[in-house]
Amino acid sequence: MNKYKSTILALGLVGFLGMTSCSESFLDVTSKTESNTENFYKTEQDAWRALLGCYDGWRRVMSTDGPLTFLIASNILSDETLAGGGMGDGSANVVVDHFDLSYGPGNMTIYTYDWKLYYAGVYRCNELITRAEDINWLSEYNKGLYLGEARAIRAIMYFDMVRLWGNIPLFLEPSTENREQADPAEVYAWIFEDLKFAIDNIPADANISTDQHGRITRYAAEAILARAYLYYSGYYGKEPGFTTAEGQTIGAVSKADALAAVTDVISSQKFDLLDEYKDLWPAASLVPIPGELGWAEGSSYAGDANKEVILAMKFFPTYNYPSGNTDYALQASNRLIVNMGMRNFNDCPPYGKGWGVCTVTQTFVDGYENGDKRLVPSVIDMEGEGIAAKPSFEACYLDWRNYTGYSNKKYTPMIYGNGSPFANSEGTLDFMINNPEQYVIMRYADVLLMAAELGAPQGATYLNDVRRRAGLGDVSLTKENIMNERARELAFEGLRYWDLLRQGVDVMADAVCASGGKIWNGGAETINTYDRAKIIATKGLQQIPQDQITLSNGVLKQNDGWK
Repeated sequence: MNKYKSTILALGLVGFLGMTSCSESFLDVTSKTESNTENFYKTEQDAWRALLGCYDGWRRVMSTDGPLTFLIASNILSDETLAGGGMGDGSANVVVDHFDLSYGPGNMTIYTYDWKLYYAGVYRCNELITRAEDINWLSEYNKGLYLGEARAIRAIMYFDMVRLWGNIPLFLEPSTENREQADPAEVYAWIFEDLKFAIDNIPADANISTDQHGRITRYAAEAILARAYLYYSGYYGKEPGFTTAEGQTIGAVSKADALAAVTDVISSQKFDLLDEYKDLWPAASLVPIPGELGWAEGSSYAGDANKEVILAMKFFPTYNYPSGNTDYALQASNRLIVNMGMRNFNDCPPYGKGWGVCTVTQTFVDGYENGDKRLVPSVIDMEGEGIAAKPSFEACYLDWRNYTGYSNKKYTPMIYGNGSPFANSEGTLDFMINNPEQYVIMRYADVLLMAAELGAPQGATYLNDVRRRAGLGDVSLTKENIMNERARELAFEGLRYWDLLRQGVDVMADAVCASGGKIWNGGAETINTYDRAKIIATKGLQQIPQDQITLSNGVLKQNDGWK
């Protein structure tokens, strides 16, 4: 379990090496090296290359082609979407959607690739962090910057893992030990310690320029800290903090600390809301002409490094199919895109085909207020946009599981009129492997809503600024209104499930159960239902991969509801 060798080549700096200074455009040059831990971690340039390996390790957990990723699971688990996929697909997504192994009793290794890749990514960060004093740093500026980024990456990966699985081993050093699962409070304590280190050590002016887009800034670390605080204090019902065996308290964060963090992001004046919500995503910026099977000319997309994006994961239109297709890490494209595209339908530009995962629920669509300008940019309406009327759509419909008539628009493949992907107009790349759209992890609207929730004096203004952009009137500042606003503003961005769960397992279960209803499987109408008791039994946590439990000789224990 977790046995990852630490040669720099093994760290997989595919698509990352070869950059010689921070001033060069981030993540755009490739190279290879035979360096290893015996002759590495000596110079500041070594530290830079190792930091790129940390970013690469983080990106791999988002681009793996395993059965599920954290991002896909976050959507399926919520009331926003259903499992979807094809009629001949495996049942892993359905098991996750229903929190119920009876839909596929053999699906006990759904998250194996995620588990391996997360711990491999953490290992890379630990290598750099623990070897910091061996490096001949040329400047304290770069030392604080690189180590701050590495610790923020480690925090983000642990935050994903501990939300998904709850009970996980904690490694703060490069180790291959067969280790028991830690108290979640300790894992969170180190998440907060890492984020506080990043906030204190990443200079305020670092990574702000457009050519460094995708790197972690102090403001990104502050926003993630607030997100982690809201989740931990909500789900566990207490303030973060852990007392070590030596009696030292670590990771203590208060509501005031979280508010101060997002307040600093706001007061920096480095970010703002875009004027138009639709301009945040490529496909959404091409809004259909009402009543016509056509598209507005051009695009109003604000670009990747727009003023609202605080942190995003960068991807490229490339993919390496290894021998036997068994190493799911060797790729760089956004796998969320192809998964969430319309099921094998390539006859309605600019929407391209995908695998039909995460069909949008009717109940979620019904939750939009009349006049909400976010609905059309967020949801593909197959009937309303005339897509379902196309003769070629029938084959797609008959192969679609959990069809609802709605699909995600924010993250969907895009094609030219000839069917070629936007990233490759010549059509020489496979549709599955050339989706470079970035994934937005944190944007300014989320920060405003968190600040409102945390009790900022301007909270009502922040909440209603978000609503006004959506074309909606003002509402009073209440927890219910904030959560409702988060649901539509941040739809399909991987946040809704965790927002539900931090309000209580019962709240999450009620929302998921209410999202059932009429669906079509292979063209056959049926009713989708959930077993609330089974959802509650899991406490909202997912299964620990059974093969990892076996490899640990039983040191790892399975989560409740999945045994």
